[in-house]
Amino acid sequence: MFVIFGAAGNAGQVTARTLRQAGLPVRAVIRHPSQGAALMQWGCEITLADLTDPVSVAAAIKGAYAVQMLCPLVPNHDPQAATTMRQMIRTAATALTHNPPAVLLGLSDYGAELDHGTGITLLFHELEKALKPIPTRLTLLRAAEHMQNWARMLPVATATGVLPSLHSPVDHPFPTVSAQDVGLAAARLLQDDHHGNAPRIISIEGPQRVSVQDVANTLGQLMGKPVKPYAMPRDDWATRLIEIGYSANNAQLLVDLYDTHNAGGIDVEAGTERIYGQSSLQSVLATLLAQASAPTR
Repeated sequence: MFVIFGAAGNAGQVTARTLRQAGLPVRAVIRHPSQGAALMQWGCEITLADLTDPVSVAAAIKGAYAVQMLCPLVPNHDPQAATTMRQMIRTAATALTHNPPAVLLGLSDYGAELDHGTGITLLFHELEKALKPIPTRLTLLRAAEHMQNWARMLPVATATGVLPSLHSPVDHPFPTVSAQDVGLAAARLLQDDHHGNAPRIISIEGPQRVSVQDVANTLGQLMGKPVKPYAMPRDDWATRLIEIGYSANNAQLLVDLYDTHNAGGIDVEAGTERIYGQSSLQSVLATLLAQASAPTR
């Protein structure tokens, strides 16, 4: 049994679907019944789990040959988000230690090797640290920033012709990747007959690095009107994030992350494996624009 936590997410859905297409049994772990429709159609076994509940997590991994684990995100407005996420990591690590699968894949982030100054990415560092002692064939798949994150800015860009960003300067290329490519890579790695005692660390990014200027130019081409990139002033970051619904604590986690990112402190860890996704920025943005304009039911 292949157990996929976060199976309703952008990457998790792709992993689950790809494994099912290969004829493999998949248990899709989700939080709410409303997330399970597509997964059920693909033939997944559906399990509801509260990742803060040890009994719930232990039941989800029972009988697993392979498990895909992630650092579960919580709502941006939650003032105790980091505390809750740490509890989820501890709960998952405890359950996996007591009942280790043969194969374990952790979805992680660029910069997860750093132990300070990375804001929200520090939670991925803690996830990796918690998974490494588990007696299993462990792969840590570190992904660059997801291209799908630009969906948050599309309403502003389409309405105003301006693309705000915390990346600075706007012409500096940075690594990014499609969540679909992360899910496809994870499905392959879960089936990989890799042996060895040391954790395998793999970094994945897209076919080429892009800048905010590249994103704005691509959106402009797709929309048929100019889009201008805008690097938000550093002093305004926290206030703007709180205005759009982030708690003060969560806003500070993002501020810390982008301070380090813009200083060039987050990239591929030297000596680790690297793979590249195939999805282009244009194809991902075109899909996001189509989804944003689709009529709601």
